[in-house]
Amino acid sequence: MRWEGERESSNVEDYRGDGGGGGGGLGGFGIGGRSIGIGTIVIALVGGAIFGINPLTILSLLSGGPAPQTQQAPAHQPPAQDRTARFVSTVLADTEEVWKQQFAQGGATYREPKLALFDGAIRTGCGAGQSAMGPFYCPADEKVYIDLGFYRTLREQLGAPGEFAQAYVIAHEVGHHVQHLLGITDRVDQLRSRGSQQQGNALSVRLELQADCFAGVWARQSQQSKQWLDPGDIEAALNAAQKIGDDTLQRSAGRAVVPESFTHGSSAQRQRWFQAGWQGGNIKGCDTFRAASL
Repeated sequence: MRWEGERESSNVEDYRGDGGGGGGGLGGFGIGGRSIGIGTIVIALVGGAIFGINPLTILSLLSGGPAPQTQQAPAHQPPAQDRTARFVSTVLADTEEVWKQQFAQGGATYREPKLALFDGAIRTGCGAGQSAMGPFYCPADEKVYIDLGFYRTLREQLGAPGEFAQAYVIAHEVGHHVQHLLGITDRVDQLRSRGSQQQGNALSVRLELQADCFAGVWARQSQQSKQWLDPGDIEAALNAAQKIGDDTLQRSAGRAVVPESFTHGSSAQRQRWFQAGWQGGNIKGCDTFRAASL
């Protein structure tokens, strides 16, 4: 992926202390909104196996339990020498361009999200965020959150290397922002509140697969305008989608595969819907909620 020299977004907020280490923390508060993330799949099951964090700690944070009383560092611009932060800023900038154009074609205005870099833990508009959750989007404050250490986990522990695999992660979370702007997230939350846990999980799967499809739409539109992808980049994104499917993660954690517990979709489903966005290149082809088969 030939990204260097492209425009970087001004919407990146760096909470990593003094430019790279350890400062981001969170106070004692519970989940006050619903965060949506590529890395929240079966968190309690895989947290210990992959991230080395006690699953009970993760469950406590997600259910609004007490969190460490630490000071959150103020946001600043990422340091110029931080290549990974520059990469993330560049990908974010391109999503801004693509979705601004897509919204304009529909007669609407795209509102750009912020992207927050953090280490370990952070306060969000949706409550306590932690690195073990992986990258996630909070509709309450319209921010994407990512601990850049997730990319090392993606590459070394999940087996999904490549810069475009990393770009897919950002594009997926921005896809959740698009859902938020279109009112899809609110409608799904209303339906979830009236249904059973299993019905709620099924709706979450469709929401996540649509975000994968939106990531594919971004990839197609971006490539058409910039021609910046290298051979193998799309395959790298598809490999990442495969590695973070619910079934694959449950197996890697030594658990039985339980489709009723899926919240993001199987590996095959995630690959299929990213491909649908990549091949179709438009939002209309991403209606996972009306699809008879996922």
